[in-house]
Amino acid sequence: MDYTKNIVLENSRVRLRPLEAADFEELKTVAFDDSIWQFTITRAGDVLSLAAYMAAAEQARQAGQRYPFVIIDRASGRLVGSTSYYAVDPDNQRLSIGYTWLGAQYQRTGLNRAAKHLLLCYAFGTLQMERVELETDSRNQQSQEAMRRMGATEEGTLRHHRVLPDGYRRDTVVFSIIRPEWDGLRHSVFAAFDA
Repeated sequence: MDYTKNIVLENSRVRLRPLEAADFEELKTVAFDDSIWQFTITRAGDVLSLAAYMAAAEQARQAGQRYPFVIIDRASGRLVGSTSYYAVDPDNQRLSIGYTWLGAQYQRTGLNRAAKHLLLCYAFGTLQMERVELETDSRNQQSQEAMRRMGATEEGTLRHHRVLPDGYRRDTVVFSIIRPEWDGLRHSVFAAFDA
């Protein structure tokens, strides 16, 4: 994974490009909604926390720990959220997709699945990964259902796994997609984006 590379991915619904400091003003219009951050480890629901979120994402990219993207709705051209690759393990050919959030008005519209399509295509194709992992708070039923609908396999729950900003120690549900499953999912669940 080359963290210095300017990775731009696009399908019929969304465009992903690297998150930049200049995205702050437009992301403000969708990020300042507490409901988005209810189950997340990082928060960006106000000016200070969004600035900190973006700075941390850039620092993690420079350190080779995370590759953050901005999600652009191709229909409107608007920035609607962000997602990232992280925990990239080239020796074991696996990585995680996470730090994903969308403005409330863009949830359940297909944009998240379209973004996941791009990230999975790049992970299994260009990066030659064998395994992609996704995690979510055990209380976040909407996120878990989205992962199931995209064909990810629920592997189990890591108890008392992460501490949230409010001090709550969450259980994390782990999902994955592996290379032998990808071709079938690409031509079924993600077929609308793979034209």
